[in-house]
Amino acid sequence: MEKIIIAVDGFSSCGKSTLAKALGKKLSYAYIDTGAMYRAVTYYFLNNNISFTDNQAIQEALSKITITFKNINQQNTTFLNGENIESDIRNMYISNNVSEVAAISAVRRAMVQQQQEMGKAKGIVMDGRDIGTVVFPNAALKIFLTANEDTRADRRYKEMRSKGQEATLEAIKANLTKRDRIDSTRADSPLKKAIDAVEVDNSHLSQEEQLQIVYDLAIRVIEGERLREA
Repeated sequence: MEKIIIAVDGFSSCGKSTLAKALGKKLSYAYIDTGAMYRAVTYYFLNNNISFTDNQAIQEALSKITITFKNINQQNTTFLNGENIESDIRNMYISNNVSEVAAISAVRRAMVQQQQEMGKAKGIVMDGRDIGTVVFPNAALKIFLTANEDTRADRRYKEMRSKGQEATLEAIKANLTKRDRIDSTRADSPLKKAIDAVEVDNSHLSQEEQLQIVYDLAIRVIEGERLREA
């Protein structure tokens, strides 16, 4: 059976990574967390005092950054230059800066190049904000995941609390609003739904329900069906 590329895009805290990871596992496809890649770059910039407006410093920094993923205890884990930074990149300090870093054209070009290399063999599920529009505009299946803001904030709050990370619900809502604005209005590769993407609102869906919906869509595409525009 021919393998395909599946793009999952959407706003912050819609559960893109959760869905993409589960879908990859169900299909025996590789899962690529592009959000973690931008968080890793943000982590490097902040730790090395790289100004977000210094183009030369940014270019030099990007040449020193290697991002890889490993499966550790059944968890997709992010490594920056060989260092496990998975827990470090999930805190609010990174969340408050990642959209600004992701809006830098040089950063986007570097990450998109790496992402496209990862997809050459197909058989991948990749989530982000511009996967179906920029990284893989010809992806066989494109999903645009959405949920209302209260649901998204509540999910992020519970996730952070479960990991022992401190944050108020109000701060999380403010962060989501800021990130949505930056992601949707940036000049380079803004977040938007691809014309041929299938929109899935998971505000009132369980993880199992949304996975089944998208898995069924994937099987239909893999078997040769052309989905109508959502």
